[in-house]
Amino acid sequence: MINHQILIAGFGGQGIQFAGKLFTYIGMHKNLEVSLIPSYGPEMRGGTSNCGVNISSMPIASPLVINPTELIVMNLPSFEKFEKAVVPNGKLFLDSTMISRTGTRQDITYYSVPATKLADENNIKRFANVIMCALFLKKTGLCSLDEAEPIIKELVPASKPELFDLNMKALSIGFEL
Repeated sequence: MINHQILIAGFGGQGIQFAGKLFTYIGMHKNLEVSLIPSYGPEMRGGTSNCGVNISSMPIASPLVINPTELIVMNLPSFEKFEKAVVPNGKLFLDSTMISRTGTRQDITYYSVPATKLADENNIKRFANVIMCALFLKKTGLCSLDEAEPIIKELVPASKPELFDLNMKALSIGFEL
């Protein structure tokens, strides 16, 4: 049975909503049940941003993600706010460039990756979110890099084809971690 209750959180402008949309499209392409609930702070850039995504082989009773099975956090305030909400045996993915703390729970698995630093070093500055998504996909087995490619192509506007290559570069980096 597939059952991912994913919470993605960070600042506005970090691509949190794009990450949620990517996971939702992956679920749809796999003919799974999906739901997506975005949440924005008072400002788009710099304010809080998170989204809850459910991906399941069973009908989804509630679209809300209160206790995620997986949490992806891109900043320290989100880490501090949501770490305790992850279910036991859950997974927490954190961008260690933005979060200097380590997790304290013994009942979840932490994946700490300097995604923002990796994005900067590879000249894909705005794509740390996609690196984190790729790591999530690899560790959960939800989708392979080859399966993600047509989905990225679908999500990237035809008027900005250069974004396809940048997203694929970020996905490749994340899958190599």
